[in-house]
Amino acid sequence: MAFKSKIKWVALFVLVLSFASLLRHLSIAKYSTVDLVQYSALTAFHNDFDTLSGKQSIPNKKLWEPVKPLQSLQPYANPRSNYPVPNEQSNGFIYAKIFGGFSKIRSTICDLVTISRLLNATLVIPDIQESTRSKGISHRFKSFTYLYDEEQFIASLKNDIIIVKSLPDNLKAARKRNEYPSFRPKNSASPKFYIKEVLPKLKKAKVIGLVIADGGCLQSILPPGMAELQRLRCRVAFHALQFRPEIQILGHRMVERLRAWGQPFLAFHPGLLRETLAYHGCAELFQDVHTELIQYRRTQMIKRGIVHEELSIDSHLRRENGSCPLMPEEVGILLRAMGYPPKTIVYLAGSETFGGQRVLVPLRAMFPNLVDRTSLCSNKELLDILGPETPLPLNPFQPPPAKSEAQLKEEWKKAGPRPRPLPPPPGRPIYQHEKEGWYGWITETATEPDLSAVDLRMQAHRLIWDALDYIVSMEADTFFPGFNNDGSGWPDFSSLVMGHRLYETASSRTYRPDRKVVAELFNMTRDNVYHPKHNWTLSVQEHLKKSLGEEGLIRQSLLSKPGVFISHPLPECSCRISSAEVPVHVKGNDGRSVHGGEEECPKWMQHGQEVPLESAGEEDKVEDNELSEYGSTLVEQPESNDSDRTNTSLVFDQDDEMDPND
Repeated sequence: MAFKSKIKWVALFVLVLSFASLLRHLSIAKYSTVDLVQYSALTAFHNDFDTLSGKQSIPNKKLWEPVKPLQSLQPYANPRSNYPVPNEQSNGFIYAKIFGGFSKIRSTICDLVTISRLLNATLVIPDIQESTRSKGISHRFKSFTYLYDEEQFIASLKNDIIIVKSLPDNLKAARKRNEYPSFRPKNSASPKFYIKEVLPKLKKAKVIGLVIADGGCLQSILPPGMAELQRLRCRVAFHALQFRPEIQILGHRMVERLRAWGQPFLAFHPGLLRETLAYHGCAELFQDVHTELIQYRRTQMIKRGIVHEELSIDSHLRRENGSCPLMPEEVGILLRAMGYPPKTIVYLAGSETFGGQRVLVPLRAMFPNLVDRTSLCSNKELLDILGPETPLPLNPFQPPPAKSEAQLKEEWKKAGPRPRPLPPPPGRPIYQHEKEGWYGWITETATEPDLSAVDLRMQAHRLIWDALDYIVSMEADTFFPGFNNDGSGWPDFSSLVMGHRLYETASSRTYRPDRKVVAELFNMTRDNVYHPKHNWTLSVQEHLKKSLGEEGLIRQSLLSKPGVFISHPLPECSCRISSAEVPVHVKGNDGRSVHGGEEECPKWMQHGQEVPLESAGEEDKVEDNELSEYGSTLVEQPESNDSDRTNTSLVFDQDDEMDPND
């Protein structure tokens, strides 16, 4: 009996010693981890218990708060100097045809208004060819009005230029006979080109035409003496170009449905477009038929003189140079490294994502609450915004005619001299979805067929989908671009959204990652992910945090502004209210102001902004101690009177943060 009691005391002593050692190790782990991951067994236990009991966790509000160093920047695109109203006796009319998608259309319209002001010309509402060429879209809308509010556009710019809906009746017939001179300006055309080449013909013929396909018709950076023209571009892009009411209503309804979950949300635009991938030679980032599709489009660009390089290019080297888009999987890893929990609502913007849902699978696995317009709107809402359309054939698929046995024998006889290769194995059945669209022509012919009526209609629909995504991206708490500043000179969706967010609310969280640096970070993960002094997660955090502030703005000004002005409308279209911190004035090699060259805001603007800036620090202190509903794991469908909207339920993961070493 005595021996057994000694064993019990020894076992009890060992148990107490083990428990004390466990507590000691937990305390060491708690105070030695980095800020990103505060993980311990006790913390995990409490989190799991809170989840089961319905208690809501406290989110990391630093991931959503405004960027304080940029709060002094305010939108101010009003004329600063003597700016006369347009002369009623103009030099003539300018009409234009715009080719391209959403981004090219928006950038081109800004340039057209600027050129009309420069030449003292009357602008005819331009024709958007993506909608004009599609004969099957709704007859309710005409070209420009398919996307934008025509009346708002004319009224907003009445003090800048004269805009008419169409040419006078006595000039329309001559236009149909192509009697007026027309130009095909590049997006790098200078003001001297229009003054010396276009203006004389405008005065002589009274009407000229512009055919624009490069996403603009005027160089981005104008001489310092033309700052008023730059501000005119801002007034067009950020004030006059309003979407038609139906688009605005549905877009804001989508934002309200996202807000109804009681959480901030992040908007992400992949930027995976076939044109962009072909231009930069990023075909090897994909597999199978997608690589062939990109290479075929690159071949077309080489023949047209758009690309002056070889067809085959090492896509992995291009990726390391930052020339290729970030893949959705990489973006998901970056966001998790920043500390965004899996339950974060991520809105997927963009009417086209090359590669389809397959490339989005890794991102959706990391963020189950990945939603898009189809998740927030019913089919009826999306169809109503398009208006009544002419019915098209529902099944344009035509299977190839089957070869007879005689034809097969004849082909075998003509197969070449003996020894002949073995006959091919019997082909598997070809399903309809493999013959429609891309798969149909690339598996049978070497030439891409002309666009069908369905394809043309889909291109017009993409304008509407991009407009809806533009509204949601503007209202998002955070925006992350998958591809911008691509160097091609074409405007892209992400750059336009980033420029608009910078103009309206410069302090909004907009990431501006350097894809070259990101590629280097992904290449070094195997070597330094476990190194305490070179922690990979901290390196990602440091780079992305810098991209939010002044360092990211300077880089964007150097890379993005030379391509499209409205992608970085500073310092011409903004002012800075007085604050304790004076930004460093940075100038580029050409002498232009890159950062910190904004004028001081007028007194009437400063009076309205002094109080919020002084109390900003106190508000942040209060918010950090408040509970939020962001950590809720049980989400109910928000009430809505719209019975047609699809039921969307967000799938929340239980893990609040990711351990970088897992």
